[in-house]
Amino acid sequence: MPNGSRRSRAVRARTGDPLVDEAVLALLDSLGIDGDRDLVSEMLATVAKLARDRTDRGDLKIVNGALREMRSSFGTFAPFRGDPKASVFGSARTHPDEPAYQLAVDLGRALADAGWMVITGGGPGIMHAAVSGAGRHNSFAVTIRLPFEPTAASTLVDDDHLVRFRYFFTRKLTFMKESSAYVVFPGGFGTLDETFELLTLVQTGKESPAPIVLIDPPEDHYWVTWIDFIRHELVEAGLVAPDDLDLVFLTSSVGDAVAYIDGFYRNYHSMRSVDERLCIRMNHAIDDASLATLNEEFADILASGVIERCEAFPVEVDDLDEVDRPRLVLNFNRRHFARLHQLCRRLGDF
Repeated sequence: MPNGSRRSRAVRARTGDPLVDEAVLALLDSLGIDGDRDLVSEMLATVAKLARDRTDRGDLKIVNGALREMRSSFGTFAPFRGDPKASVFGSARTHPDEPAYQLAVDLGRALADAGWMVITGGGPGIMHAAVSGAGRHNSFAVTIRLPFEPTAASTLVDDDHLVRFRYFFTRKLTFMKESSAYVVFPGGFGTLDETFELLTLVQTGKESPAPIVLIDPPEDHYWVTWIDFIRHELVEAGLVAPDDLDLVFLTSSVGDAVAYIDGFYRNYHSMRSVDERLCIRMNHAIDDASLATLNEEFADILASGVIERCEAFPVEVDDLDEVDRPRLVLNFNRRHFARLHQLCRRLGDF
């Protein structure tokens, strides 16, 4: 839902105690909350249930900390909701005299020149390099407290572009929620963890299709070796599908990386599921011949019917959700998410 849309559906939260339910609604009234009351009341009811269940204090601390961190993150990014952002991952141990460091500086600068903001983990190495290239006013740092790796994020970006996290899961949520593209440099366990989680989310449809770039410095074979491992140990064993390798784009060129990211969104804009149908919003309409081509090339991802044009669904109109954009709708089989990724890229050819 776009920032500023405050649609409320019927209040559905119930604690099982009419007096508590009335108190929740009275609290909303006293706070002057007139939008999204269904969601806010459900959250308050959940908190009441946690207390009534005599939830362990340590568990309550996790819930409390996660909510505070998410609120801080939402507030930091809200003013920049309309600006495209790319997350840059990579090793904190990369030194300024290494080729990967300079490549990350160049990437940050190229992304900024192309109209993208940059999100990093706010640490040294690749993260520092990408921010140096993009510029502090065009970058965000989402840091994590680690006992062995102090950060200087406050010297990298402005305070209103900085979010500090205790929990990895809320930090990862922020990376995925706020980013429309990802660029990954060579790194250690943390970098590989972020890469595999990102691929898992896109492969399973828990994250919308997005460009994922793996970038090796010239003469480096880090990601080449990684892809060979995936191909020989996972694809050949049937543990992942061959199309899953197409979720990533491997390059050593900053220009090619930025061109791939921009090309992904040349026509594809966003998508939304409505009941059992998938609605793809575009930057411009496609003609009949292009639509026929899509139906021929991507018939395998349809559960039934064909890919066709459509108007905004009533729920999209109610939510003011990209109502004026041209749309395609399909009965997606909810299995071939790598092929759906290909479809989004293919729209850029029309």
